[in-house]
Amino acid sequence: MTSTSSATVRSFTWRTPVVLVLCACCISVLSFGPRSSLGFFMTPLSSTNGWGRDVFALAIAIQNLLWGLGQPLAGAISDKFGAPRVLSAGVLMYALGLYLTAHAGTPGLLYLSAGVLIGFGLSGCAVPTVIGALGKLLPDSWRTLAFGAVTAAGSFGQFLFSPLAVGLMDQYGWQTTLVIFSSVMLLVVPISLTLMAPKRSAVSTTPPPTQSLRQALAEAFGHRSYVLLVLGFFTCGFQLAFVTVHLPSYLIDRGLSAQVGGWTLATIGLFNIVGSLGSGYLATFLPKRYILSFIYFARALSVLGFILLPASPVITLIYGAITGLLWLSTVPPTSGLVALMFGTRWLTMLFGFAFFSHQVGGFLGVWLGGIAFERTGSYDVIWWLSILFGVLSAVINLPIVEKPVQRLAPAPS
Repeated sequence: MTSTSSATVRSFTWRTPVVLVLCACCISVLSFGPRSSLGFFMTPLSSTNGWGRDVFALAIAIQNLLWGLGQPLAGAISDKFGAPRVLSAGVLMYALGLYLTAHAGTPGLLYLSAGVLIGFGLSGCAVPTVIGALGKLLPDSWRTLAFGAVTAAGSFGQFLFSPLAVGLMDQYGWQTTLVIFSSVMLLVVPISLTLMAPKRSAVSTTPPPTQSLRQALAEAFGHRSYVLLVLGFFTCGFQLAFVTVHLPSYLIDRGLSAQVGGWTLATIGLFNIVGSLGSGYLATFLPKRYILSFIYFARALSVLGFILLPASPVITLIYGAITGLLWLSTVPPTSGLVALMFGTRWLTMLFGFAFFSHQVGGFLGVWLGGIAFERTGSYDVIWWLSILFGVLSAVINLPIVEKPVQRLAPAPS
């Protein structure tokens, strides 16, 4: 028994918290980067096939919805059998989806590739799965900051891949660019092996859990604060997905160049590195519900200013910087609240259900954006919905109670 335990500890020592976070960040960069640049492919792909923007928008809307639907299932499998298997399966589907999108000549094939394959692929290899794996491997003192670092790394992927997509498309064409991105995604498979949980964790001080999956679901959805958290996360998905897919075309409609759109999304990604790290740091000692409420309300104000001010590169880049600070900074406090309330045994799955709400919002943001433009020639109604949802989520998060459920509460002395 002693020799087995010592061997387990020795096998885990090279995977220090710093190494684990760095590997997780690499996965986040690679999984988030290509997906965040898909909006740049809408115009050339639609023009090549003679489609309206609603066709591409529906494909990405399907992607967002299936990503959300698959996330709780992927989380449950990851919690039970380990993250590397789920990450590897997800990235293979993701890479295949990117490759087939490059050759999609019919709406049906586009819905299958950019919608179904990339959507289910993301549910296995994106940030929620990585966060769930880190939650089990890292000590409590590292968790929220590590969640922020992984989220920030996804934003760096957006910063890196947005101008890269524009440059590669200019040089090689949009189809070759998608094939290149598909190949790069395969790097996630070997990196994911670092996130395999040891048989005997050297960092966990929590006794072995006995809660079943069914009990975890009943407990979470019977918990008022968790339900409020899930509802508020809807707005995050609605705003982010709409901006990611439709902002480049919206800027072109207002007389700005495609390059301005590329650098705006890159600016969002760059500033979100600061926003996510800052959010993760602040969430270690400030009430997480107040951080979330501030983020949602500030987003509403930034959208209001952006749509009311005249279109120019400077104003657009300022909007990108402000939006970047607020972009994915909701993820560290949201995932931190789930871990605080329910522990880490089913963290990936429970955060997956919150993420499903996020992706339902993303589905509606992308899909309604395409429908609104095709019917009215404008995105105005979606911008105003973004403002409304931001204010509502700011209010929804305020009553959340930040403490462990009774099952995890410390016994009275």
